[in-house]
Amino acid sequence: MIRNATKEDAGRLLDIYAYYVENTAITFEYEVPSLEEFQERIINTRKRYPYLVLEENGIILGYAYAGVFKNRAAYSRSCELSIYVERNARSRGYGRMLYEALETALRDMGMLNLYACIACPRTEDEYLTKDSEQFHRHMGFTLIGEFHQCGYKFNRWYNMIWMEKLIGEHN
Repeated sequence: MIRNATKEDAGRLLDIYAYYVENTAITFEYEVPSLEEFQERIINTRKRYPYLVLEENGIILGYAYAGVFKNRAAYSRSCELSIYVERNARSRGYGRMLYEALETALRDMGMLNLYACIACPRTEDEYLTKDSEQFHRHMGFTLIGEFHQCGYKFNRWYNMIWMEKLIGEHN
């Protein structure tokens, strides 16, 4: 089941996210946010954008949300996406289901351009692979830019790429 996230989901979502903060370079955050901060993130995101969770048998196994691409009126039909799936529930199609539901909700809102900012290794290592880039390609995103050695975590430098998917007519 895919549904809108609530403030009450924050604890479980934070459990999923904490693994990625502490053990990967998928996110460039160094510290796991507090429960209160994570609740505020959900509340603030939901003021303008969808924030979805995927449940199976009553257990949240992943979440995805949209956010501001750039904070100017001219970008109001563009947004940035993020997705996190429970590490032991990956490769089951949950990411695809979440992104498809998110894309549908965004299209219904009138969004036209979707962007993903993705940490990308120069060489894959124990903290970061190219899985996220490959997932986004599989979902129809194309590479539009790369920033070199801009993210520093676990005593190494990582690149960042931007990917884009156009989902509507630009009339």
